[in-house]
Amino acid sequence: MTVRPREKLSEGDDDPVEAMLKKSGCLELHYKVQECIATTKDWRKCQTEVSDFRSCIEKHKNINTRNKS
Repeated sequence: MTVRPREKLSEGDDDPVEAMLKKSGCLELHYKVQECIATTKDWRKCQTEVSDFRSCIEKHKNINTRNKS
């Protein structure tokens, strides 16, 4: 099973969460988490994917925090 991006909400409007994840560079990891959960039906079996996604988000947050200082 492959998880695909959501359809656009309306002409020119992206899903705000998807847009944020794309900007952070973590969108593909987000899809991997979704795909694992859809396949296994148990998020606990997807800890590698969740950990990779969490690390990506933390890295992005740390970069933004430094740039705002």
